[in-house]
Amino acid sequence: MEETTTILSALLNRRSVGQLREPGPTLEQLDAIIRAGASAPDHGRLKPWRFVIFKGEARLRFGELLAESLKVRIESQGLTATESQLEKEKSKLLRAPVVVAVGAALDHEHSIPVIEQFAATAAACENMLVAATALGIGSMWRTGDPSYDSSVKTALNLKESDMVTGWLYFGSAAAKTAPISQNYNHSQYVTYWH
Repeated sequence: MEETTTILSALLNRRSVGQLREPGPTLEQLDAIIRAGASAPDHGRLKPWRFVIFKGEARLRFGELLAESLKVRIESQGLTATESQLEKEKSKLLRAPVVVAVGAALDHEHSIPVIEQFAATAAACENMLVAATALGIGSMWRTGDPSYDSSVKTALNLKESDMVTGWLYFGSAAAKTAPISQNYNHSQYVTYWH
């Protein structure tokens, strides 16, 4: 019963933490987080998820690529990227000690619909966030324009037809997260069909 209470507690207490700092998850904790992601529901056992981990200097190097992709996107609109925009893009992965890009390697020829393959990777993301919460690690799930950029997908070893499901940020919460509202009423989203 205690394990069930712990699991339910992690599910109910999971919150997005916008400001994350060192220390990040240990290698053992990160391995547990990835294993939790890889245990997500997966129709057809296709294992569509791809996990790319960024730590240390790799975050800065990938930030350069993110800034270059932003510059190209802005120039394609006939505009010029500002230094401020480029610096902000370069520093995106510095928001946490560890960032995991979760990709969806989609098999468009398979009988399992692509939306179900993508849903499996979204479930993997949620499993990872809940696992982090259970381990006492703060987390945040982000997406944004780089998720749809073909040059970013290529850098993550994904195809143009694949998708980036999310950028998962992991670290220690810089501030205490807001308590769970005890007044939340989920019944407004629930009906019983007769």
